[in-house]
Formats: sequence, C-alpha cells, structure tokens
Amino acid sequence: MTALARTASGFDVAAIRAQFPILSREVHGRPLVYLDSAASAQKPEAVIDALGDVWRGSYANVHRGLHTLANETTEAFEGTRGKLAAFLGASWPEEIVLTRGTTEAINLVAAGIGHGLREGDEIILSQMEHHSNIVPWHFLRERNGVVIRWVPVTDEGVLDLEAYEALFTSRTKFVALTHMSNVLGTLNDAKGLTEIAHRHGVPILLDGSQAAVHGPVDVSAIGCDFYAITGHKLYGPNATGALYAKGDWLERLPAFMGGGEMIAEVSEEGVVYAAPPHKFEAGTPAIADVIALGTALDWMGAHVTPEALAHEHALAEAATAGLKAIDGIRILGTAPGKGPILSFVVENAHAHDIAQLMDRYGVAVRAGHHCAHPLMKRFGVTASVRASFAVYNTAEEVDAFLDALRRAREFLI
Repeated sequence: MTALARTASGFDVAAIRAQFPILSREVHGRPLVYLDSAASAQKPEAVIDALGDVWRGSYANVHRGLHTLANETTEAFEGTRGKLAAFLGASWPEEIVLTRGTTEAINLVAAGIGHGLREGDEIILSQMEHHSNIVPWHFLRERNGVVIRWVPVTDEGVLDLEAYEALFTSRTKFVALTHMSNVLGTLNDAKGLTEIAHRHGVPILLDGSQAAVHGPVDVSAIGCDFYAITGHKLYGPNATGALYAKGDWLERLPAFMGGGEMIAEVSEEGVVYAAPPHKFEAGTPAIADVIALGTALDWMGAHVTPEALAHEHALAEAATAGLKAIDGIRILGTAPGKGPILSFVVENAHAHDIAQLMDRYGVAVRAGHHCAHPLMKRFGVTASVRASFAVYNTAEEVDAFLDALRRAREFLI
C-alpha cells in the first residue's frame, strides 16, 4: 500500500477513531473493521452525548411552549434547521423541511407533485437510483398513470447524458436523480443534470444521501429545485434528515401529512395551514435526535476536512487496487472521481456467503441488492458485496478487508 494511503497527507485518523466508542469493540475475537458506512455511519461520542444531554437536562416538546424547557428545546431544535441550511448552502432556514430521512423527503415531494400529474405525463429517473427514489414515483405510475422513463447507465457506471437529454418530451414533468450512487460510488454532475432539466423547463430533485457525506454540497450553486439528505449517514441519529426546496416550492406544494404542528387554525369548516416549512412537519418530531443531528453537523464541520476526504478516497483507491490483484473479482462501477464506495462480485460465490465469511474475521461489509434492483439487473447480477469507507477507517483495515476476502474466496472456491 502506498505511503499516501497510509498517511493520507498527515490526516490523524487515530484521533478521529478515538471519538467513536464502537470502533474499539471486537467481533468474533477480532478487531471490528466497519466498512458499511454507506448503509449507516457510526456515531461519535459528541452525538451520543448530545442525545443524553437533551433527555437528561432540557427535554420538552418544541414550539408553542412558554416555559423554560420548551424554549430551550425549541431553540436547539430550530438551530439544527439553520445548521442544515448552512450545510447545504440554502439561502435561508425556511427552505429546509425536517424529515425522518431521504425516504420521507422524496415521498413528500412525489406526493405533492403527483396532485398535478395526469395519465401519460412523464418522470425521468435513472437505472442507478436507490429504491427510495424509485418506489414513490411508481406510486404515481400506479395511481395517476404516469410514465417513468429511465436514464441508462454505461458499463463504467456513468449516466449516459446524451440519452438523458433525449428522454425529455413535452410530457416530461419532473426529474429525480441521485447525486452519488450508493452502489457504484459514481458522483454525478449535479449542476449539469440540473441545467439540462431546467433547459427543458422541468424541475429536478437530487438524492444527496451519499454525496452529502463525502464532500461539500451547495444547492444554490447546483440550482436544483429539491435536495434530500438523511441524518444517519451523516454521523447523526436515525430517523432524521432534511428536504431542501428552492424558492416558493414549499408554498406551491400541498401539505403532506395532517395533524398537530402543521396547522395555524382548525375549525369545523376548514383548516388554515402553518407557513412553510412547518406545513410539512406534522406531529411531534424526533426532538432529541434532530438536536443531535445538529451536533453531528458541527462535528462534520470540524473533522470532515479536505484532508479527511482525501483520506477516504485514498483508502478506496488502495482497496480497488487490491481487488484487481485477486482473481475472479468483478468491480461494479469504475467512473472517474467516484466516491469511496466499492461494490464487487466474486466469481462462483454468492455475495451473502462472502459477507458472512468475512464477518468471521471481524470485517463488516454489506451484501445484497443494496435497494437497487434496476441497477443489479443492468449489470446482470442479483447481488454484490459492498465496502464503503468513512473518515474513521484506516489503511490497516483495508489490509484486513483484503485478507478476509481472500480467505473467504479460498474457502468457497
């Protein structure tokens, strides 16, 4: 392994790892090598403490309360909205809807857009989408007669941009694409995709679940209409996330769910909805978790530096080189500039068997279809193994990963 991969330009990975309690544990008598961060990242002590601090010291329901605890909690809760706006480069906090994650964010937009769609109207997706950016649009296919059109993926795992532009017709009403593939690691040209959609007068949503973890996102520079992220991949708690919506979109979309919090007035005759973004935040939210998400964003701001991102990519490059040296390995996705996500198949071995055997050596990887059935079909496989890297992984863990893979392959082949 190169000196670059081991030092990552002086990045102090040991100091990062010391902040993640779970990374000190063992699995089957071996040090844990956690390479499943694309599914969900581990949490630093600061985020864990933030949750406990809310429960122990200042918990109350948010908004409308007049007592001290309610005011303290509301201020911290709304503070996360402001941090999310800054994190994404939004113009103001009111462009941010707090959600339970990307899945809820996309469903919110799909449900709202669907009210104006008719049979034969078209939506553009791509073959590399996660199911969370496919199934909500299939709802509209089933219920409204909407036609889904698919951007093809090349053998290298890149979106075919000529084919993308050719898909637009007078019936195209919406585009929903991933910023970074959760299987291939391909980092799509978000600004370019947005410009093409807008040139045809079509709004676009970007799924930022993976991209937001591995580099800065500036929705104002991208120009997209919607951008969705999920907190548990951002070193934060589960059931947190956000939807960014540009301009007056939140005024134009109908309310998503009904209940408390999202109303200004309710009478026997009708309802007056709260102003956005609260119009889309029905019910009591995950208060402590949202506050802790704010702590996770603070932590990322301090620790996910350009050096840290270079460290992630150096590890992924070293792992890729190691895979290429093993016979019978097929890597899915070789796009230049891809993120630190590495999916592969092992000849004559099922991905589930490989992952289970690697676990015996303490190495945690993901195996299966990764909620991306169309992409698996595109590459002619039913499942793959996925190793994903985060700021807390090390060069030594890449060695352990490759060693465990060799042992698993030898056992099965």
